[in-house]
Amino acid sequence: MGETQPVAADAFLADALEPGQRKVAIAALLVVTSVWGATFIWMKQALNELQPEIETYGSNRVVAVLVAARFAIAAIVMLVFFPKARAALSEPEQWKGGAVLGGLMLIGFVTQMIGLDEINPAVSAFLTSLYVVFTAIITIIMTKSRPTRALMFGVVLATFGAGFIQGPPHLTWGFGEALTVVCAVFFALHIIYTQKITQVMEPVGVTQTSFAVVTIGAIALTFLLGGGRTMDEWSFIFDDGVFIPVLCLGIGGSLFCLLVLNMFQRYLHPIQAAIIYAFEPVWATMYGLGLDLVEWSPWILVGGGALFLGNIVVEVFTHGDSEE
Repeated sequence: MGETQPVAADAFLADALEPGQRKVAIAALLVVTSVWGATFIWMKQALNELQPEIETYGSNRVVAVLVAARFAIAAIVMLVFFPKARAALSEPEQWKGGAVLGGLMLIGFVTQMIGLDEINPAVSAFLTSLYVVFTAIITIIMTKSRPTRALMFGVVLATFGAGFIQGPPHLTWGFGEALTVVCAVFFALHIIYTQKITQVMEPVGVTQTSFAVVTIGAIALTFLLGGGRTMDEWSFIFDDGVFIPVLCLGIGGSLFCLLVLNMFQRYLHPIQAAIIYAFEPVWATMYGLGLDLVEWSPWILVGGGALFLGNIVVEVFTHGDSEE
């Protein structure tokens, strides 16, 4: 999935922008984080309503259908409103880029949603935010950069935060937490390859093909897991309490967020973009507390604060070193 050879640091240089335009790009990605924070709530609402289906079909099959529906909605809306999205379907290069980004997203979203069935939205958001640290680590490995003390300090802070966000950790994490960390790794890879691909391909087109890849992949996964053979396994998407959250996920979390990300992230270094994305769990916690989906605990402040600070330390100092 993508190239495995070491990548030159120049591959991550941002496209040139005037200061004013750069501020627009930063503001756009900040808006993305506010919507992403809400996606944890929408996913949890859908999963809560689908507990009978999860018991009947299993969480993996239900999640695969939810992911397929979410990205199918995004793909259909793009086809209707964006001529470049329709044109991309006949361009092989756009499909190559979409296959990489879509494959990374598919694994990331499936593992995230399965994990979310086991943990609350704030914990999922904070653990997912480890992609910020993973982005820095993978970028350093791919560019053969030398790890800095700031990087190591940030990793320690982030690890502490992830481990203590639900209180002093036990010897082992739960399945949901572990899956969410796996999802963070693939989201980090998605950030890095988004930077490479959108600098050489049309962002709207590659967004469309990536949505198509995720949709097809999620449908295939549903059948591989032994599902999808009856209409009941697909029609639950339209159940009360499920369709509206899935619609919000498709239009807000997928279409809006990923299209804006593909259009504007290319103007920033991936590590610069990642520090902006670190605001996502803050929004998720605020929404979760406001909707009583999250019970307040001082450990949320301690663990979340350490994780957030670790992200900031890694991104600020790693970026600063890279410019020297």
